[in-house]
Amino acid sequence: MTPSPQDTLAAGLPTYDDVAAAAARIGGAAFRTPVLTSRTADERTGGTLFFKAENFQRAGAFKFRGAYNAIARLSDDAKRRGVVAFSSGNHAQAIAYAGQLQDVPTVIIMPKDAPAMKVAATRGYGGEVVAYDRYTEDREAIGRRLSQERGLTLIPPYDHEDVIAGQGTATKELIEEAGPLDMLLVCVGGGGLLAGSALAAKALSPDCRIYGVEPEAGNDAQQSFRSGSIVRIPVPVTIADGAQTTYVGGKTFPIIQALVDDMLTVSDQQLVDTMRFFVERMKIVVEPTGCLAAAAALNGIVPCRGKRVGIIISGGNVDPKALAGFLAG
Repeated sequence: MTPSPQDTLAAGLPTYDDVAAAAARIGGAAFRTPVLTSRTADERTGGTLFFKAENFQRAGAFKFRGAYNAIARLSDDAKRRGVVAFSSGNHAQAIAYAGQLQDVPTVIIMPKDAPAMKVAATRGYGGEVVAYDRYTEDREAIGRRLSQERGLTLIPPYDHEDVIAGQGTATKELIEEAGPLDMLLVCVGGGGLLAGSALAAKALSPDCRIYGVEPEAGNDAQQSFRSGSIVRIPVPVTIADGAQTTYVGGKTFPIIQALVDDMLTVSDQQLVDTMRFFVERMKIVVEPTGCLAAAAALNGIVPCRGKRVGIIISGGNVDPKALAGFLAG
């Protein structure tokens, strides 16, 4: 019997079994978000599009899935001492909220220019926010230092087995509801959502082609995928703040290499146009990063005609003033 692509992954990397276990673990906490459709989107693309609306997830983004799963897997002693995480916003909120629900103290390292709404929400969920300059300071180094000084468990935003497995539960739910897919489009920052989604898609819809989508100003994942090794770039200037990562993870990249078919990019203007489409035609609020996958479909970056296409809307945490500015532009 020919081994499946998942069977070729190195030991120590998560598998679909980990995604299934995460789904059972977070089932009482994470929302089973709706799968939306749009006749206008179908007419525009010629395909049948299924939007997994993680903007309706707890804390407003898919990140809650991986955060809750990772914290739930900690020992009682580690939970008592607490966790530290670094994030531009959605992982920050997710860790803080998941920690609050499980009575685990949280410390979150956030960039000084993170959206004010995301900082306020993180504090509102009980997280202690430590600010840093994303252009001159190393958030990972700060995280390691705080972990050592305070005895905290570091939970990175994407390069973590339990985080990857938790994120994959969104695609598991999508395929369970929508049925087999011809294509799946997923946004890419550090690759946690894409890696987890690929694990789920290849297990539940083996013939599905999987595409990662990132901002064209920050196409490190695309460069890495096509060169075969992780490429690091300067902090990209893009409205997709959740995808302002400078490189993909050491755990996410091998999964992406093995299971993903290609990496695509879209422009910031295409993200703005997609935000407007969601507001005007589907009556939902989606943040710029959450528009990446849909923008690739709606702008013909990948042909969808005659295909059943799954699209992960990753989150809806956009500042109202920023949203108004984008839509008025």
